[in-house]
Amino acid sequence: MHLIRVAGCALNQTPLDWDGNRDRILAAIAAARDAGVAVLCLPELCITGYGCEDAFQSPGVQRMALEVLGEILPATRGIAVAVGLPIRFESGLFDAAAFVVDGRIAGIACKQNLAGDGIHYEPRWFRPWVRGRRGSLSVGGHDVAIGDLRFDCGGIRIGFEICEDAWVADRPGAALTVRGIDLILNPSASHFAFGKDEIRRRFVQDGSRAFASAYVYANLVGNEAGRAIYDGSVIIAAAGGMLAWGRRFAFGDRVLTVADVDVDALRLAQSRLVVDAVADAVEGDLIDASFAAPAAPVSVKAFRDGRDAWEHGEHVKEEEFARAVALGLFDYVRKSRSRGFIVSASGGADSSAVACLVVAAVRLACRELGGVEAARRMGFPTVADAAAADPGRLVAAALTCVYQSTANSGAITRSAARGLAESLGATFHEFDVESLVRGYESIVMRAIGRPLDWGRDDVALQNIQARVRSPGVWMLANITGALLVSTSNRSEAAVGYATMDGDTSGGIAPLAGIDKAYLRRWLRWLEHDGPEGLGPIPALAAVNAQAPTAELRPAASGQTDEDDLMPYDVLDAIERAAIRDKQTPLESWRRLRGEFPGHAPRQLAAWTERFFTLWSRNQWKRERYAPSFHLDDENLDPKTWCRFPILSGGFARELADLRAAVAAGS
Repeated sequence: MHLIRVAGCALNQTPLDWDGNRDRILAAIAAARDAGVAVLCLPELCITGYGCEDAFQSPGVQRMALEVLGEILPATRGIAVAVGLPIRFESGLFDAAAFVVDGRIAGIACKQNLAGDGIHYEPRWFRPWVRGRRGSLSVGGHDVAIGDLRFDCGGIRIGFEICEDAWVADRPGAALTVRGIDLILNPSASHFAFGKDEIRRRFVQDGSRAFASAYVYANLVGNEAGRAIYDGSVIIAAAGGMLAWGRRFAFGDRVLTVADVDVDALRLAQSRLVVDAVADAVEGDLIDASFAAPAAPVSVKAFRDGRDAWEHGEHVKEEEFARAVALGLFDYVRKSRSRGFIVSASGGADSSAVACLVVAAVRLACRELGGVEAARRMGFPTVADAAAADPGRLVAAALTCVYQSTANSGAITRSAARGLAESLGATFHEFDVESLVRGYESIVMRAIGRPLDWGRDDVALQNIQARVRSPGVWMLANITGALLVSTSNRSEAAVGYATMDGDTSGGIAPLAGIDKAYLRRWLRWLEHDGPEGLGPIPALAAVNAQAPTAELRPAASGQTDEDDLMPYDVLDAIERAAIRDKQTPLESWRRLRGEFPGHAPRQLAAWTERFFTLWSRNQWKRERYAPSFHLDDENLDPKTWCRFPILSGGFARELADLRAAVAAGS
């Protein structure tokens, strides 16, 4: 039995953090060497960071990446490592992986398929490498092969698929197979989305079966550049069998996942493989990368499932949401060099969810890193020792909730906000901003020469209450160096049901990628169950018992969000039909009639028209939202996912078609 030990390592990198990225790469190599690993795969573009955006085009960035690669080389003695970086070759820039072996660059493999949809914009910066092409470039005074390459490491043939290469129908792995391959490395930067890791597992496992090879997939982990969260998945398979599946959503700098590959078993699978293609003629594509590898393991270990127990439970989506957003917030606050979080707590669902997610971030970080390290990373070294013994001390330092009352605020929301903050262990303040509201009303009434009233000035009177709540929490954030968190959700963003410079104020909008209907279900789960290891938050009962309300009109009006808009489940269904599935108002209405038979067709038509009208009017608001986290394929973020014109015809003709169909009873 001929065995080789391989590994993938998830890394938490930051764009253009040259020294930090290098040091984390070096630490990963050292950990792999200690584990007896012969071949290590690191994530895509891990030297520069994946999210460098237009900085990739800077010649200085390209030169610095090569300089850092040179600093990594000496650490690769006795090991082979795939290290991602951008490479300039001839007239193009390529997303590449340097295969570094025993202190030298054996060659550079380039990505053949670029991700240009959704949140990805790779064709803006990179060129796809042409399959079968090979070239040579000078790196540090040495000629290095570049292109569609295979590497021979002491008889083990190694090739590459880089991230998107594995997601296309015509995968490079198929061409590698007919040329002879034992091990495929996949350095990736694959953003988190609900349920996506199972898809990754399938293409790794199925690819290893189809290609009769071993396959190592390594992803980034953490909030790398602001919007995308990476779950850190590392997956290793061989000839259709899973060898290892690493832990996700780690708060540390790296997660190493190791597996032993039986090369003899691979060769047996290869001998049975029936290929209906002829190997492309690629002269010189097999590069000698032999080195004195570590001693091979003596036996193959059983499948290593490094995932946490919650991955096998009944509430995976709820757990993923909690852990992804918690990790995103933790990394965002430390990488933005802020000190904790400020939340304008209304006592309602959105602000309560944000507060709970912040506390989850603190407690999960303390569990994994220890209180001292978690406090240091969050900018609170003075509470580090106390936090080590009691994470609650760090929660109190890291989260401040502020309830800001006006004459229209009720005792229920005030009590809910205070009760939740106290239950979480957050610092709590109450600001009475009614005098500020009256002051602005007085200034405007003098200017326009008439009194304001709810009949004529409803929207203005509501909005001023939301806006006067912004300066005080911004001031508190400035004083403490904290990050103000916006509480708006995706459903509100879709129809503009948010006050610009009011409840949209903040440096991050963690809920802007999730719909209100799901958020309310998640809060009920959090009240009764909660994430594994953290448990439930019973104080949410006071929040969950309420009908969502902006609480901006006088109490006698009985204002609720759904009265102002429509039922949230209907709103979210229209959003999916109209925005995700690109259906017209008429098509959306016809779908709704099947989904919501309990509502009259005319009422569904009225809600459909309201949605499309508000959607087209409020693109300017979505353009101004704070950065949000990408969580699924229904994102509305115009900077990364869903683009729509700020000025448009407002679906006038399409809505006329809808009205005509309703009138005709069709």
